[in-house]
Amino acid sequence: MGNSAAAAREQQARRRATLILQVQSGLLTATEAARQLGVSRKTYYEWERRALAAMIGALADREGGRPALPSDPEKETLRQQAEQLQQQARVLEQTLEIRQALAEPLTGVETPPKKKA
Repeated sequence: MGNSAAAAREQQARRRATLILQVQSGLLTATEAARQLGVSRKTYYEWERRALAAMIGALADREGGRPALPSDPEKETLRQQAEQLQQQARVLEQTLEIRQALAEPLTGVETPPKKKA
């Protein structure tokens, strides 16, 4: 039932748009369009104003490129935590390498370098 209701709303919107364009091009008066739509002239003019505003918005120049993706606060928090953990892991690896390098001269035994993942 949802699809048929949506189709009916779209058909009604197209009819309104057609009549608004006919008024704008001088083929109909606002009074006649309002009568055909079964609404007052005040309501017709409100629809006309909304339609023209939407058209202007749709035709305005836009920045190039892909639109920005909406940010997900939870994903952003997880990304930041992952970056912090990666940084901590790098610091710990460097600390371990330094400790191993400092321990080598004391023992005289070289430890093999740690494999990086």
